[in-house]
Parts: sequence; C-alpha cells; structure tokens
Amino acid sequence: MIAQRLEPQSFIDSYTALGTAQAKESIEVTVRSSSVVTGINFREGQQVRAGQVLVELDTRQEAASLSLAEAQLKQAESQYRRSQALAATQVVSAADLDQLEANLAVARAQVRGARARLDTLSVRAPFAGVVGLRKVSLGDLVSPDTVITTLDDVSTIKLGFSIPETFMDTVHTGMPISAVTAVYPDRPFVGEVTSIDSRVDPVTRSVAVIATLPNAGGALKPGMFMTVKLEKRREAVLLIAEESLVPREGRQYVFVVEDGKAAEREVVLGGRTPGFAEIRSGLEAGAVVVTEGTQRLHDGTPVSVKTGT
Repeated sequence: MIAQRLEPQSFIDSYTALGTAQAKESIEVTVRSSSVVTGINFREGQQVRAGQVLVELDTRQEAASLSLAEAQLKQAESQYRRSQALAATQVVSAADLDQLEANLAVARAQVRGARARLDTLSVRAPFAGVVGLRKVSLGDLVSPDTVITTLDDVSTIKLGFSIPETFMDTVHTGMPISAVTAVYPDRPFVGEVTSIDSRVDPVTRSVAVIATLPNAGGALKPGMFMTVKLEKRREAVLLIAEESLVPREGRQYVFVVEDGKAAEREVVLGGRTPGFAEIRSGLEAGAVVVTEGTQRLHDGTPVSVKTGT
C-alpha cells in the first residue's frame, strides 16, 4: 500500500466567467414627430461625430409656423416700444403697458417653441459612434415608432458577466482583467472592472460585474461572446490524489491508516486541480490517506503502508 500524509498547502481556485460584449453607448435612432424623410446624411457603418445631422425631415410646415411667430414677435415689439413712449405722457395707462409687455413675452415664447419644433426635424447623433444599417428611404413617412438606424459607441466595450459569491472577495473595481473571444482566440483583450452589483442573486448565488475593454481598433463588436478567467489563491488547503477517492452511491470515501488498520472515512470535496481534489471536511491535517490499493481494503483491514509524497 502507498499512502500520503495530508499537509496544508496553497491552492488556486479557477473560474471561467462567460459574458457578452456591449457598446459603451447604444441607441436606436428615431424621430420625435411624424414627418416625411427629405435627407439622409450618413452611410451604413460610418463613424459619425456628436451632433452630426443624420436625417432631415420635411420642414415646410414648421418653417412657416416659425415665420408667423417671428412676424408676430416683431409686431409685439413695435407695439411695446411705441407704448413705452406714450406711457411717459400718460396717453397709455400702466395697465395697458403691462398687457403689451405680457403679449411681447408670449410672442417670444412662441418663437422659441417654433424653433424647437423645427429643430426636432433634424435628427442628430447624440454621441460619436458608428451607425448601423439604414432602415428608411427618401420620401418615407416616419413616426416615433420608426427605427431609422442604430448608433453604437464602440470606442470602449462593456463586458457584463457573473461571478460566484465565493469570488466576491477577489474581484474589485479597478481590478485588471483579460478576456478572450473565439473570433480572436490568441488575442487577449485587457481591461478593468468598473462596477460590481451591490446584491447577490438569491437564485444563482452570483454577482453581476461590468468590465470595460478599450477597443480603439474596433475589433470587438457588440454581441460578441467573451470569456474571463479568474483565479483565487487560498492557503492551508488539504489536497489528496484523486486515486485515493472511493465513490459509492453518490458519496466520496477514503481509507486512512490508524493504528496499522484501514479506516474508511466519508469526505466532502471542494475544488479540483488536475490529479488532485480538495478536502472540505472529513479529514484533518496529518491524516495518512491510502492512495494505491484501495480496491483491496475494507474498514478494519490490517495494512502495511509506504508513505508517498
């Protein structure tokens, strides 16, 4: 028989987290009010700047409304200026002057409103990014429910993944990570953890994590499947060779040597590493565990062992 004396040692837990790449910012471009498309100022897949006009809509009605509001404002300003001069000679009462001043304020507000409505007919990019496929054509009647295209800021990629609660003390904001994707299996993408959920999912016992990955070259696309490998080092762990285990009816047993005899012990396993298994409970440090010849043993069998390493 060959046996091993259990000694506490270092152990590295490994976990592979699975996540999906997301754009830093991502929207579906739509309009605020129904109108007809009169201009399309982007190409599919084009990089656009913040504030750039993507789509122009029919502005004739709103332009006419603005002209009318401006004319009414001009008239209100003229009436107010004349009344100010007459008020000094008390030809116009203070109450009439107050009413004209209120009319002037209303006219100015109407101009601002008309300009705002006219501005909504120019659809602008709210941030710099890459536009997707065009889904409208010139002359189309579009409404707020119509998706014109998509806009993604992919200069930085957000990677969302979950970790077991046992790794919570390992992951922290600012922690560097390396992620890989099947598209570029030999190219790791390095970033850092930027946020960690404040709650543990009570069903999966996991925590949601967001990491950011620089994407200056645009290699990563939203929706890509990526993996992150995490490691956690623990000390004073008891490891035994896998060949020491005697599985039976869904449980794990080992034979230890006590007073020259074999004694069967049920154990609870933890993590695994190639060729070895962690003992969570059932054995203490210093126990002598049989690693070879277990098939010939039963509880109480006299044994003569050779201690291995």
